[in-house]
Amino acid sequence: MSIRRIRRGGLTVLGLTLAAVAALTVSGSAFGGAAQSCGTVTINEQSWAGSTANTYVAKYVLEKRLSCKVKLTQVTEGAPYFQAMRDGKVDVALEDWDNTLGAAGQRYIKDKSVRVIGSNGITGVIGWYIPRYLLKQYPAFKTWRGLKGKESVFKSPESGSQGMFLGGDPSYVQKDRALIKELGLDLKHVVAGAEPAQVARWSQLYKQKKQVLFYWYDPQYLNAQYDLVRVQLPKRFKGCLDDEKQSGKHACEYPSYGLDKLVSGKFATSGSPALKFVKKFTWTSTDQNFVANLIAGKKMKPEKAAEQWVKANAKKVNAWLK
Repeated sequence: MSIRRIRRGGLTVLGLTLAAVAALTVSGSAFGGAAQSCGTVTINEQSWAGSTANTYVAKYVLEKRLSCKVKLTQVTEGAPYFQAMRDGKVDVALEDWDNTLGAAGQRYIKDKSVRVIGSNGITGVIGWYIPRYLLKQYPAFKTWRGLKGKESVFKSPESGSQGMFLGGDPSYVQKDRALIKELGLDLKHVVAGAEPAQVARWSQLYKQKKQVLFYWYDPQYLNAQYDLVRVQLPKRFKGCLDDEKQSGKHACEYPSYGLDKLVSGKFATSGSPALKFVKKFTWTSTDQNFVANLIAGKKMKPEKAAEQWVKANAKKVNAWLK
């Protein structure tokens, strides 16, 4: 046997070995299915601080741990992003406040262009709120009945002789105009704009120790900084509606919302490794508020805030990736 032949034989074995490795790389494993690259995942970021926190933490993990390319969109919640999912423009929404239960949402669920894949771990609450300091002067404001006849306490330049009710972002789940009318309250619904504009308005009044009644929600990182009280609205009853666009009775408190994760039908059947992560992604309101405060409160770049939380919560993140 010549040295040249031995080398050729070695090269032949090496060539076969490399070919086998390449075959395994393509097939994923000798016994499993094909390994699939993540590709691009489009996540819809909604217009509130908590959604930004969800979105950037998910984005960080998908990019750094699964080598995905993440694209963010900012389509209005509800029907607009349902349609965007149907059209293949959005893959994931990480925090839906029960928009799927409305008539508009149901048609997308029924045709499977939008799919609910579980809770993100948080329960949301919507209601009417006032600063706690108001209760010292007006203890009756603890309930909606105590507001009746005292609405002028909340007067503002926009509301004239009526009291002002400061509404939320017009794109949010709300029924406050209908509630005001059905409860017979002399309040004028005033909209400041998106979440930052509304916060700027009520927080300024709070700092001045003035009267303000407004639409608000939990979780929200500012709830740890401002002492707010939720006004008791009438108890829920069968058939009570939560969408003021629907005809019927709305005079009850908002329900608690299990905040759902949604994916498009296309993404649900894509086989993307990102889908498994999205299904397992859950955290607490404390987690969300921590990240939201870094971004909206301390003005940290969202990417840096997400990185800080992820590095401090490796055990939770690893559970999402199992």
